[in-house]
Amino acid sequence: MLFSEVLGLPHIKNHLTTTANNGRIPHAQLFVGSAGSGTLPMAIAYAQYVLCRNTGSENDSGNPACNLKMNKLAHPDLHFAFPVANNDKVKKNAVSTHFSEEWRQFVAEDPYGSLFDWYQRLGIENKQGKIGVDEAQDIVKSLSLKAYEGGYKIMVIWMAEKMNDSCANKLLKLIEEPPQKTLFLLITEEEENIIQTIRSRCQTIHFPPLNEAVIAEGLVQRERCDPAQAMTIAHRANGNYTNALHILKHNAGDEQFEEWFVSWVRTAFKAKGNKAALAELLSWSEKIAGTGRESQKKFLLYCIDFFRQALLYNYKAEKLVFMEPQTKGFKLEKFAPFITGNNILGITRELEDAVYHIERNGNAKIILTDLSIKLTRLIHKN
Repeated sequence: MLFSEVLGLPHIKNHLTTTANNGRIPHAQLFVGSAGSGTLPMAIAYAQYVLCRNTGSENDSGNPACNLKMNKLAHPDLHFAFPVANNDKVKKNAVSTHFSEEWRQFVAEDPYGSLFDWYQRLGIENKQGKIGVDEAQDIVKSLSLKAYEGGYKIMVIWMAEKMNDSCANKLLKLIEEPPQKTLFLLITEEEENIIQTIRSRCQTIHFPPLNEAVIAEGLVQRERCDPAQAMTIAHRANGNYTNALHILKHNAGDEQFEEWFVSWVRTAFKAKGNKAALAELLSWSEKIAGTGRESQKKFLLYCIDFFRQALLYNYKAEKLVFMEPQTKGFKLEKFAPFITGNNILGITRELEDAVYHIERNGNAKIILTDLSIKLTRLIHKN
């Protein structure tokens, strides 16, 4: 993948190519960006630039043989680590090398894909993937060998926040004092969830959300999308190219999430002093608890975005509102007045707490029931 294939972000491309051309490549770098911002494509393009000794413009592919191997993610000096879990193929002790073929297909077809997209490809969306100590042992073993082509060895760790403590502590010494010409590229959406001792040893680059014009251009050129439709989708995507692709292909999952959300808030409005509505909330909680943990987390994050959009609408910032509810009888302008500065912090805090507890394998039905009761109180707060 060449830099020219990465959407936007010219300042980051310039920084990476300049440091590589000047021979000043930090041995450990942390790419921080939200989903769909291009952190993984940028890391792969940077790895290709370094390994193939490409120089000059972002379109330069100076070493055809090397670039061909990189395009297939088959370069012997490029290694990947990413969250995995046991599935029908691998019954125990799953590590990234067990899923190399699936990973190559995933990156080739959807380089901007999300973690949830990856879990769906592996058939583990009901589980929570991790980068564990077995993975760390594989990384140490891979990087202890000499480079096949005499240059750099590059380890790309995607979703580095999924490293558990055992893995992070085992890699700490290696990241601190790596073998000569070894480059670590850590990619994360949640920088604060990586242990401080690793973060402090990395040069951090923050990726901003993609602007609407860049997303629209990508949809037109890569997906043959109508320009007017592309701009509409880009506005709804909120800086996330992955979201834009999902919206275009009608597989965002937002329709289902919207249905759950609208049912939830409507029942919460009725629940004050209404025992029958409380029974509906319990039923709703049980229904959502029956889905996978990753789906639950994704839905709760969607709820946070929805409440924030309602707040923006309530405070006359309509230009920043990208959600367009499709549910019959539900209007954002009618819902927005109930979301104010008096309750938005409480609502957001409760949703974030619910995500935290679900991530730590709490009982989903209890967590969601508790959240629903608290939402009932907060949504009626003057």
